[in-house]
Amino acid sequence: MAATPNSFNSLMEITKRPPIIFVEGQGSWLKDASGKQYLDFVQGWAVNCLGHSPKVIVEAISKQAARLINCSPAYYNETMIRLADLLVKHSCLNRVFFANSGAEANEGAVKLARKWGQKHKNGAYEIITMDHAFHGRTLAMMSASGKAEWKPLYEPKVPGFPKAVLNDLSSVRAAVQEKTVGVMLEPIQGEAGVFVATDEFMKGLRDLTREKGILLILDEIQTGIGRTGKLFGYEHYGVEPDIMTLAKGLGGGVPLAALVAKERVCCFEVGDQGGTFNGNSLMMAVGIAVLGELTKPGFLEKTAKAGVYLQSRLEELSRQWGGGEVRGKGLLWALDLSKETGPQIVDECLNRGLLINAPRKNTLRFMPALTVTPEEIDRMIGILREVFQVIR
Repeated sequence: MAATPNSFNSLMEITKRPPIIFVEGQGSWLKDASGKQYLDFVQGWAVNCLGHSPKVIVEAISKQAARLINCSPAYYNETMIRLADLLVKHSCLNRVFFANSGAEANEGAVKLARKWGQKHKNGAYEIITMDHAFHGRTLAMMSASGKAEWKPLYEPKVPGFPKAVLNDLSSVRAAVQEKTVGVMLEPIQGEAGVFVATDEFMKGLRDLTREKGILLILDEIQTGIGRTGKLFGYEHYGVEPDIMTLAKGLGGGVPLAALVAKERVCCFEVGDQGGTFNGNSLMMAVGIAVLGELTKPGFLEKTAKAGVYLQSRLEELSRQWGGGEVRGKGLLWALDLSKETGPQIVDECLNRGLLINAPRKNTLRFMPALTVTPEEIDRMIGILREVFQVIR
């Protein structure tokens, strides 16, 4: 075994990290350099949809690496075509552009929408986004996001992203102007604390965008690829987006994202969009493996069942300890604590071998692997109950 580094001084400090070095993972569990095990309900921010180092992904990487890792995106490769065909087959959309991260896919969605606006909407370019939204950390996506703490950062921001309020259709209607080309939102605002778009709002939004002749863009970076109990979050609403972005679970732990769009919206011309590593054979093979698992008979039904169980256990815990509402779908949930003890709870859970997240001081977020077992959910609840006895 390689020696474990004992200094963190070579890394830029961009987030508060505990002095723990993880060296191994399997399924819902991680192991640190000392051998201590941790039950992981973060899973790389809902990235590891099949858990840590699943056999199907390990085998896909190994086999593909021995065959072809990368050739220029100026050429087709076999796995690129296969994964694009799978995404089209299983969604309501027609064409795919592959990228490496959710922010990059969202940038592509904005570029595509603005190009479409140039061609079909007299140069319209503004995209209405939601307060408290999170679309990534590139400069444009920080501008599109609705995080208040980002407002003073990296000025001047990229213009063209007026804000509306999730689940308030009148606020969206009021924001539509002559320069509006589309509306972009997450079906569930995960980073904001797991706030779910209602059926009424999403259907009304689809009707409004059609009425105004503008695009509906869904950021399914976190909600796509089985996270909500269906392959894509939009399936819960009975609406179809014009553009959808995917990442996180699509790669099951590796850098992989996709911009997927209706045929009528696909207006990129040669040279408009690209990327050195986009569509590389190695990452495509992983995406194929992930979709192969998720589309097996019964997989998503089992995920949805696990989600119902997780919800019930969180609601039971909240009632017992005087917490607030439990919000979410599938295997993306939040527990409102009714007090700002989230960071302390997260720290104490870490000490006891549980990884969870507090997107806000009064909220805990749970993003386990889609393969999580009832026993692992019970173990997580048991640790939380112990922590709640210490931190109230």
